[in-house]
Amino acid sequence: MENLYETDYNRWLGQQRDLLAQGQFDQLDIPNLLEVMDSEMGDNTRELGFHILILLVHLLKYDYQKRVLQDPWVEDRVIYTWLPSINNPRREIERHMKKNPSLEPMVNDILAEVYPTAKRDAIKELNKHIRIENKRLHKDSFPDQCPWTFEQMTDDDWLPDD
Repeated sequence: MENLYETDYNRWLGQQRDLLAQGQFDQLDIPNLLEVMDSEMGDNTRELGFHILILLVHLLKYDYQKRVLQDPWVEDRVIYTWLPSINNPRREIERHMKKNPSLEPMVNDILAEVYPTAKRDAIKELNKHIRIENKRLHKDSFPDQCPWTFEQMTDDDWLPDD
């Protein structure tokens, strides 16, 4: 017997939906449905983590440029042109949390998990533009743990220099 789950996933999904709608529960492919549900739950957590990571990278870069570099040219011309890169992941996080409010208890763990990667990525991106060796960023350029709460980071009216 052909297993649509392995040969035509989309058709298999439609078939499972139809079986559910018709109340034919004994015909459902329970093992694969459970696998899909487990995968979907993990995907939701990973997607939230991805958006938190992107937001963190941009907040770290913004904070460093405002707090350490303190270059008026950077502040006037560069920082505010990429504020959308802070607001866009905020919108995605907000959308994702509305669809998946059960992820709320996990946000601090996700934040702690992705922060080291965000820190590394922010350092790497900022160092692309720093030509003087002793001015280059290193792992101690940012704190070991995220300096902001999830609530601060996702607040539209908040930026690290507030």
